[in-house]
Amino acid sequence: TAETSQKSNKHQNLTFVFTGALETISRESAEALVRSHGGDASSSVSKTTSYVVIGHEPGSKAEKAKKLGIKILTEQEFLKMI
Repeated sequence: TAETSQKSNKHQNLTFVFTGALETISRESAEALVRSHGGDASSSVSKTTSYVVIGHEPGSKAEKAKKLGIKILTEQEFLKMI
């Protein structure tokens, strides 16, 4: 429908960080998806990060997210959420 192709504010004020290799979507495409829904994509994890999306062989960002108590999503969970 026309509504779904337009920008939304579904993820306004949410910040996503991606770590590891994503399987079905490029990191750039994932970040663009987040931005198209009003969210922000960051390259570093901080206490203001809303979600960390982990792919294959996630790095230290996943560990930092766990320490900060940030919600971790798999690529599939992220895609369902978007």
